[in-house]
Amino acid sequence: METIFEAAFGVVLKKHASIKKLVKKKIDMIIANPLTTGEPFKGNWQGFYSCPVKRNFIIIYLYCEVCRKKGDNIVVLCDDCHDRPDKTLKFILLGPHDKTYGL
Repeated sequence: METIFEAAFGVVLKKHASIKKLVKKKIDMIIANPLTTGEPFKGNWQGFYSCPVKRNFIIIYLYCEVCRKKGDNIVVLCDDCHDRPDKTLKFILLGPHDKTYGL
């Protein structure tokens, strides 16, 4: 499986280095089973999944295969959608629950 980390994800991870081990553990879980580890969004975040790291800290990611099958790629509009295989995970955002949704 191909995994991609957006720049914003890395910036926040550096800022919150104290939870790096927890984030790594959750990333490994998502890679192992992206559909059952996270929860799919609806509405404005259609096509994305979220996975809690801590009580109020989440990971937001995309799983390209599901995004395409559901037709969410029309809403999400990734610049590199056609360049990525179906088995691609894109880790988009990381952060406190309330602040991450506001981005």
